[in-house]
Amino acid sequence: MDLLLAMEIDFLIIGQGLAGSAMAYRLLQAGQKVMVIDQPKNNQSSRIAAGLYNPVTGKKMVKSWMAEHLFPEIVPFYQEIEKVLQKEFLHEFPIYRPFLNVEEQNEWMGHSSDPMIELFLERIPTSSQFPELRDSFGGVLLKQSGWLDIPVYLDGFADFLGQKLIVDWFKEEDLVKTKLGWVYRDIQAKALIYCGGVAEKNSRFFGFLPFAPVKGEILEVLQDFDPGWIVNRGVFRVPLGDGLFRVGSTYTWHDLDQGPTENAKTELLEKLHKLVKPAVIEVKNHRSGIRPATKDRKPFLGKHPEEDGVYIFNGFGAKGVSLIPYFSRMMRDFLLQNQPILSEVDIKRYFKYI
Repeated sequence: MDLLLAMEIDFLIIGQGLAGSAMAYRLLQAGQKVMVIDQPKNNQSSRIAAGLYNPVTGKKMVKSWMAEHLFPEIVPFYQEIEKVLQKEFLHEFPIYRPFLNVEEQNEWMGHSSDPMIELFLERIPTSSQFPELRDSFGGVLLKQSGWLDIPVYLDGFADFLGQKLIVDWFKEEDLVKTKLGWVYRDIQAKALIYCGGVAEKNSRFFGFLPFAPVKGEILEVLQDFDPGWIVNRGVFRVPLGDGLFRVGSTYTWHDLDQGPTENAKTELLEKLHKLVKPAVIEVKNHRSGIRPATKDRKPFLGKHPEEDGVYIFNGFGAKGVSLIPYFSRMMRDFLLQNQPILSEVDIKRYFKYI
């Protein structure tokens, strides 16, 4: 190929999942010339994710890391893209988390005075809210929460990109370094941004980063009873409408094959039964995917330590919907204005291991 005939752009983004779509949007809005390459849609972790954003997580029900900074950006970011794409994919829902015992109930009464928790607290009922729920001790009802319909979002954004999107397998061996940056086939890019999920484990640039892939499985089930909330304890139960609920998720670090398993299905249904009394009428769907999680549970942002024009925006794990609006803005400002990246997410924290 004659390099002089290459299409000249500012950034070639590798991967059109949650991370790649957000980076493309941020850079396009800033007037940059962008192309996105995305593999065929099979086995993409973004597309099977539940899309939850939840400010209080974990067995101990603690405030999510940096929630006070992250969550104010979630709704404005996705609503802005909804207007651009003329699609609806953001669903704001309260999350109800039942208490297991009176001690937990009392503990949360104490939490309610914490200004960081109060930001996300709707109310704390101390008795069962519905006979269909197993919530004898009440629970905590959270706000600034909900879910993103990720396939609708990604498909809409792919249409928005149009000819700026190349649907094909990315072949790193086809990259050619030049004085102007990088050539990939007929594209001359000033810089590359790797947003391709767990595939970056095998990248010649970012294979040194400690990805810790996690397999997750989710179900979609028909079931009576819709409280108008997401219910989350042991499993999440997200109302999709017309008696359909998304239920998940499992977390497996050892069995990383792409296929759904009967063991995971049984586990999810048993946990659902401990949360909601009505029987499952039918399991309509069962899917699995590999999340691009990291060993320290913090994402990977930054520039390659040696190669100019090679960047990564990746490693968001199961919390991509809530993390990406805030950190995509940070990454854009780093790329275009040389603003600093938060040290906790900057890949510089791993340069000593190269």
